Amino acid sequence: MAVFDNLGKYRNTGLLLLRLGLGTMMIIHGYPKIGGGQETWTQIGGSMKLIGVDFAPVLWGFMAAATETFGGFLLILGLLFRPVNMLLVFTMIIAALVHLSDPKQGLGDASHAIELAIVFFSLLFIGPGKYSIDKK
Repeated sequence: MAVFDNLGKYRNTGLLLLRLGLGTMMIIHGYPKIGGGQETWTQIGGSMKLIGVDFAPVLWGFMAAATETFGGFLLILGLLFRPVNMLLVFTMIIAALVHLSDPKQGLGDASHAIELAIVFFSLLFIGPGKYSIDKK
């Protein structure tokens, strides 16, 4: 359609909107986990047992919460873009595994984390765009 022919010129605007939306949602999703303290971090970090890591659940839980919260903020800024996306991909893979390992849940419950992992993985290749601190 002719209406959409010129939208390719706004690729960087699209990337900015994507970063703003995803970053904001990650902050909203992660902030309560940061504030949850050691009990919450232990519960979240216990998920690492699914990949054979059964030590320091408080550390892993805090890292997951920090990745979602501060990673979301860095995503918005476009700062440390690729390392942040790698951490977000890993966090979403673990989240998906948690849902898939629960017999009461399944692919439907894991789909949100899987979709986010796909988006963050794709952003590794695309980059943050020119409206970012990294400007690549």
